[in-house]
Amino acid sequence: MQRYFVPAENFGEDTVQITGDDAHHLARVMRAEEGDRCICSDGVGREVLVEVTAVDKNKVEAKIVEILAMTAEPAVEVWIAQSLPKGDKMETVIQKGTEIGAARFLPFVSGRTVVQYDAKKEAKRTERWSKIAKEAAEQAHRNRVPAIDPVLSWKNLLQLAAETSGAWICYEKEDGFGIGTAIRRYFDDARAESSGEAVHSVRVSGGQEAGLIAEAPARLLLIIGPEGGFSEQEIKEAEAAGCVSVSLGRRILRTETAAMVGLTCILYESGEMGG
Repeated sequence: MQRYFVPAENFGEDTVQITGDDAHHLARVMRAEEGDRCICSDGVGREVLVEVTAVDKNKVEAKIVEILAMTAEPAVEVWIAQSLPKGDKMETVIQKGTEIGAARFLPFVSGRTVVQYDAKKEAKRTERWSKIAKEAAEQAHRNRVPAIDPVLSWKNLLQLAAETSGAWICYEKEDGFGIGTAIRRYFDDARAESSGEAVHSVRVSGGQEAGLIAEAPARLLLIIGPEGGFSEQEIKEAEAAGCVSVSLGRRILRTETAAMVGLTCILYESGEMGG
C-alpha cells in the first residue's frame, strides 16, 4: 500500500490533507479516486490508514480509518557519519542506509576528503538528500524519515560522539578487531550493566528478547572515511574521543559499501535481523 510522510500540521482530528509533490503523485501518478486508501505518517509518532474523500491536482483530502501501530523502526538508533564522497555516492549512502534502518546521517569533512565543500550549495544539496531519505523511507515502510545534519567538521563530529552510547570508526589498517566482535562486546556489556528497571530491550527473531539495554533506544555511531581513508592521527583523535577502531574484514570496501555493511552488522548483532 502506498505510504506518504505528511507534515504534522496537515493532520486533523479525523482527517489528513496531502499536499505538494505527494498530492501530485497520488492524484496524477497513482490516479487515486474517492474510496482509495493509503497510509499517512507524520514521521514522529502518528501513522494512520486513510481513505480518500476528495482529489485535486494540488491537494488530496482523506479521512482517518484506522490508527496504526508504529513497529517498523529498529530497536537501536544508528547514526551514520560519512566523510563526503565523490560524485553522487552520498545519495547512495542515504538511500540504502535509510532502507536498511539508519536513524541519522552526519556528513563531514576529514583530512583526505576529496570533495571541495561549498557552503553556498549546502542548502540545495541538503534539500535533495532529505528528499531521497523521505522517498527511501516511504519505499521501505519506515515510520520515520532519518535526520540529515549539515556538513560537519572533523572536530565537531568527534564532539557528537560523546552523545552516543557506542561509537565505532572503520579503519582499513585495523589489525584483527572486527566490527562484529566489537558490537557483540558492546551489547554484552550493556546487558550485563542493565538493571531490571531498564525500559528498552533488543528484539530477536521469533519475538523473544535478547536482554535489556540500558538506554532507550541505544544510540550508536558508525564513522566511515572518504575514498582515501583516515590518517593515523585521525584514528588516534577518534579513539581519544571514545570511538573504537574496527575492521570491516580483509577486503577493502568502497566508502559507500562500507556504510551499508557496517550498518547491517550493527542491526544484525542487535537482533534486528535475527542475529
